[in-house]
Amino acid sequence: MTVQVTITPKGRMSLPADIRKWLGLAGDGALLVEETEDGVILRRVAQSIAHAQALAKMYTRGNPEATVDAFLVCRREESGE
Repeated sequence: MTVQVTITPKGRMSLPADIRKWLGLAGDGALLVEETEDGVILRRVAQSIAHAQALAKMYTRGNPEATVDAFLVCRREESGE
């Protein structure tokens, strides 16, 4: 779905009702805005948490005992440093 929204002189914009409904936002919902090379991604907070957990699981290979140090060692080995 692609829609055009207008930004006011004060920098505000409104998400159309269809998008708010699709995102599951009601009333005072909160979104996180992520800038990427391709544009901007809007995610609900719960979606962002799930996304971060999926990345953590991928990078720790599902090991709940993984540490940052172990991750960095693994990344260095994979990159050939």
